[in-house]
Amino acid sequence: MVSSAIRQFVSDVHWGDLDYLVIDMPPGTGDIHLTLVQTVPVTGAVVVTTPQDVALADARKAIAMFGQAQIRVPIIGLVENMAWFTPAELPENRYYIFGKEGGRKLADQFDLPFLGEIPIVQGIREGGDQGVPAMVGDDAVIKEAFTRFAENAIRSIAMRNANIEATKVVEVLV
Repeated sequence: MVSSAIRQFVSDVHWGDLDYLVIDMPPGTGDIHLTLVQTVPVTGAVVVTTPQDVALADARKAIAMFGQAQIRVPIIGLVENMAWFTPAELPENRYYIFGKEGGRKLADQFDLPFLGEIPIVQGIREGGDQGVPAMVGDDAVIKEAFTRFAENAIRSIAMRNANIEATKVVEVLV
């Protein structure tokens, strides 16, 4: 069902002229990812991880999948989610609940751009529940983290586009 929805989402919607179309996919390296690369030319993938070893193992699998010879989707970079916890009443404090810099170390290991760290901040969850994007709120910590990530991702995409030919739809032969 999800693969069908992805195909319909990218082929039956008139998107007009876009600078970017970001599709947030679930973790893993399954049918949804393959459906996407078989349906549209994917410019690149941003791998999202948390600092924990188990999440880093999943991120390694995603990096390996996108790098397979028959898929070859460039990795735009890696971003670390839930990098640290900052309570609203102590905005200068950082608590590394899930470990520290696991995503940065993984990016270094694979020679990938490290795009940034997104903290655990209650306002992100509350904004999501209320339908208010994090960048619309007035939390400086959230805005800074997402701005840095977006700027780094845009830079990495521009470099990818300048140095690598356009991606084609993947044909996986069985």
